[in-house]
Amino acid sequence: MRLRRLATVLVLTVLTTGTLAACGSEGPQVSATAGAAATAAPSAGAHLDAAQFAAALKRPGTTVLDVRTPGEFAQGHLPGAVNLDIEGADFGARMAQLDPAGAYAVYCRSGNRSGVALEAMAQSGFTGAYDLTGGIGAWQQADGEVVTG
Repeated sequence: MRLRRLATVLVLTVLTTGTLAACGSEGPQVSATAGAAATAAPSAGAHLDAAQFAAALKRPGTTVLDVRTPGEFAQGHLPGAVNLDIEGADFGARMAQLDPAGAYAVYCRSGNRSGVALEAMAQSGFTGAYDLTGGIGAWQQADGEVVTG
């Protein structure tokens, strides 16, 4: 009886471990297109981890802003992202063309430039911008989708 119980536990452990391993290998862990949207908009200036960011940017009307250089953007960016280089001479003018009441999911390489962009946006009256803590590096570590072109 004891041997049978031990065998059952062993089989269940192997099956559970195999199932969990298989789940981890299927597709991106975070996605700009798949999965559920956040139920509430993030607060202005919020710094979100990759999973929170993925859910938040799926909310209708959200614009994904990549504030890296055009060269960095060309090497890979989140699906649907718009490049708005914070280091570009036209950053202020291009930002002024955006709706300050809109929802903006902002990211960069590591989170530094997106923080600067959030500050500039807040000073310009933007009320719905938030960023990705750790930038695209954190996104990729979470197996987030990156596209080129």
